[in-house]
Amino acid sequence: MIPLAVDTTTLFLLAPIAGVLALVVSAFIAAWILRQSKGTARMQEIQQAVREGAFAFLKLEYSVVAIFAVLLAVVFVIVGYSTGQSFWFYTAGGFVLGALLSALAGYIGMWISVSSNARVAEGARKGMPQALTLSFRAGAVNGFAVVGLGLLGLSALYWLFKSQLGDPQLVPLNLIGFAFGASLITLFARIAGGIYTKAADVGADLVGKVEAGIPEDDPRNPAVIADNVGDNVGDCAGMGADLFETYVVTLVASMALAATAAVYKGAGAFGGYAEKGVLFPLVLGAFAIVASIIGMFFVRLPKSGNIMAALYYGLIATVVVSALGFFAIHAAWFPEIHANFLYAAIIGLFLTLLLFGVTDYFTSQGYKPVKGIVDASVTGPATNIIQGIAVGLQSVFLPVVFVVAAIVSSYLLGEAVAPGLGLYGVAMAGVGMLSVAGMVVALDTYGPITDNAGGVAEMSELPPEVRKVTDALDAVGNTTKATTKGYAIGSAALAALVLFADFVDHTNSAGLSTFGATWKNVVFEISNPYVLSGLLLGAAVVFLFASYAMAAVGRAANGVVLEVRRQFADGQIMAGKRKPDYAACVAIVTKAALKEMVVPGLLAVAAPLLVGFILGPLALGGLIMGTIVGGLALALLMANAGGAWDNAKKSFESGVHGGKGSPAHKAAVVGDTVGDPFKDTAGPAINPLIKAMTTISVIFAALVVAHSLVGV
Repeated sequence: MIPLAVDTTTLFLLAPIAGVLALVVSAFIAAWILRQSKGTARMQEIQQAVREGAFAFLKLEYSVVAIFAVLLAVVFVIVGYSTGQSFWFYTAGGFVLGALLSALAGYIGMWISVSSNARVAEGARKGMPQALTLSFRAGAVNGFAVVGLGLLGLSALYWLFKSQLGDPQLVPLNLIGFAFGASLITLFARIAGGIYTKAADVGADLVGKVEAGIPEDDPRNPAVIADNVGDNVGDCAGMGADLFETYVVTLVASMALAATAAVYKGAGAFGGYAEKGVLFPLVLGAFAIVASIIGMFFVRLPKSGNIMAALYYGLIATVVVSALGFFAIHAAWFPEIHANFLYAAIIGLFLTLLLFGVTDYFTSQGYKPVKGIVDASVTGPATNIIQGIAVGLQSVFLPVVFVVAAIVSSYLLGEAVAPGLGLYGVAMAGVGMLSVAGMVVALDTYGPITDNAGGVAEMSELPPEVRKVTDALDAVGNTTKATTKGYAIGSAALAALVLFADFVDHTNSAGLSTFGATWKNVVFEISNPYVLSGLLLGAAVVFLFASYAMAAVGRAANGVVLEVRRQFADGQIMAGKRKPDYAACVAIVTKAALKEMVVPGLLAVAAPLLVGFILGPLALGGLIMGTIVGGLALALLMANAGGAWDNAKKSFESGVHGGKGSPAHKAAVVGDTVGDPFKDTAGPAINPLIKAMTTISVIFAALVVAHSLVGV
């Protein structure tokens, strides 16, 4: 392809244009979904109850989180006034915008979910193709909103900061506040939403399925509305904010790395990139939106009726179209950028497929790991749990191998261009991976929408053939939720690694000269006791954080169990003489989630600051790496074990080992209740934990160098 002479201003405009396109497509699909039938009056009543509960909780959650956000913004402003550095004012502004857009991304995800669940259930009355189309496109509303808001917000800040600072090289270094704002909101959303959804789910399952022997989503279960609300506030609002955060963090980190002296003004093979090196990630992300729109039309139910294949067609098409587009973009607009960085982005694209594939193997019903858990259920809950943990432990290895292979190969591609440019190669692999976040969010949101649709069908007492359709969609949804979590975890590791490179730069001459601190030669070596101490502390913080999340679910679920037992005690609900008090369970999990999210959220902010200002920048760098290493492994274990337990429970619906209601099925339900906080609370919350701790470390890096108490 013949290169086109396009200036940087024109190239920059591609990102906001693509952002607007994504939001327009999202709005168009949403309007189409809202025109579909909501079904019977009973279906609409249930949808409205779930909707009201979800929005009431989100309003309370955001009110609490807003207090933390305002306090941190004030801290940034105060530091700015005390130091006289404009960086802190830019950080405060970016932080507020990042927090607002992250909250909006979560809100949109939840809104489309609670607006489409009854419509998908009604679509299931017309058959599988209609229900699949509705549920996936509802997920696509969330997906395109996430990437659209991300590109628009980042583009707006880039333009604003460039007009204020003049030098484009300084702009990305001031965008880190935007990433931290997104990380903080996501962290609280993941913790609170995860506690809510899994406390309700565990309580509903233990008393409803195991003790009372009633079906999932039975309207007689007092916890059923709270359970359905939880699917939305945890899986939809939480995941929407999560991948919004990962998306913008990766772009900000790669742009900041491109703004370093070696990349921006480097001589030899890398000379002359300047602002184009900074804009390259944005333009790739912009085209991937177009690829995701194309990929959406490949999601069609094949003649075989394989739902998972239909969804994977869309993902594969998006990756392939993105790869082809990346080649064309590089040849036409970025010919001066070495092709090795294009290849690194392609590696990131295909890492997405590898992570989806390996997670699918460990969590899908058709493969050995889940079948092993099903067989282990025959001898009781203990063997089910042992086998599930074993599957989770085993599932960590291959994803880590794939992530390591991507890191090493992209690093070597960068080093082959010029020594010292390897990490920019890693950054481009992360950009390639996150560029298709729109399609990934669509696949993830599809899961809780189909789960809620099954609940609406059950509570509305629709014909068995309708529930058969929604159950089939939900079983696949369990796997898509698991695979997208694997993707989110792997991408978090890449994003955090690039952020660590930015942290190193901020603690040395380039970053310190920018922020006015005294330069020190800070060299990170694993043999240094401060680095090693930070490494150990980082891993320990991850486990401490996960323990808080797990214990919170246990405490809240205990309250739900006692309440459901109390309502069942006189037998009138089971006899149909009295309606359940759904509001009581909703109130229990709402109060618990808002209360329990505070300590783990504060831990993510306090740990880096305490380690940095007490033990110094070397220990803080070690803390970041310990968080990445420990967080990647633990998050994979928890997400995959939980997904495998969930689908093992679903396997009994086909009649294996006595089918529903059998002792083996009850053992599998117990295993699933253990896996619920693994996969939907602690595991997913580790992603924003890693990035929140890393971004705040980058923000305070120069101050830590200048004012640490003990360490270098």
